[in-house]
Amino acid sequence: MAETDIKAIYTTALQNTHALEQQGLQQIEHQLSGLGQYPQYKSALETQKQIDAKHMERLDKALQAVGGSTSGFKESVMSVAGKIGAAVHATASDETLKNLYAGYAYQFDKVAAYKSLAVIAEEAGYKDHASEFRTSMEEDKKSADVIDGMIESITREYLKLATSGKKADS
Repeated sequence: MAETDIKAIYTTALQNTHALEQQGLQQIEHQLSGLGQYPQYKSALETQKQIDAKHMERLDKALQAVGGSTSGFKESVMSVAGKIGAAVHATASDETLKNLYAGYAYQFDKVAAYKSLAVIAEEAGYKDHASEFRTSMEEDKKSADVIDGMIESITREYLKLATSGKKADS
């Protein structure tokens, strides 16, 4: 088996994480339009969208530093995956709750990705990038905490709307 250069592994990890962020932004965009009855959740997603934009800037900067670029193929596949995931949830009778669960899980997916990416960056000699990715990781942990703090209240509001015959989903 051929040995792989650590810089190549780092570049691929950067591209994968960039695609992951792109997928999340696609899902957020889809969800925002249907959350009028959940202003707290909508506000959290708008904040997350801004945070994710900062993460994308960090990833772009790191990709430029290693002479890489985003993977158009990975970006396209992840974008389609994000749209499909949102569309599948839209067909469910409990779309809002499914999106809430997926958003919560997504934050932990990103925490793991950034934790790993920070180690790869360090091993590849990019300690300054590692620090940036640990910042992204901490921001995603905080975002997960925000969502965690809303799960019960959003679920209660959903139940209240759904059982009173009002529109509970987008």
